[in-house]
Amino acid sequence: MSKDDKAADPRWAAQVTEDMKVAILAKAVDGKITCPVLRKFAEDNGVNYKVAGTAADMAGVRVHNCDLGCF
Repeated sequence: MSKDDKAADPRWAAQVTEDMKVAILAKAVDGKITCPVLRKFAEDNGVNYKVAGTAADMAGVRVHNCDLGCF
């Protein structure tokens, strides 16, 4: 288990899949993803914003340009 996995909230981390982490990494630029892109990812994949945010955290991707404070 990585350091990021240990820090993840278990309520959301349990729903994170490897496929989610890989998909978020693919959308990231220089290790970052924008809030609107991550929100769209969550909506397209039918997951809670908190799950998507946790997946990003676990993948080592930082969320930036956050509009609503979802992540």
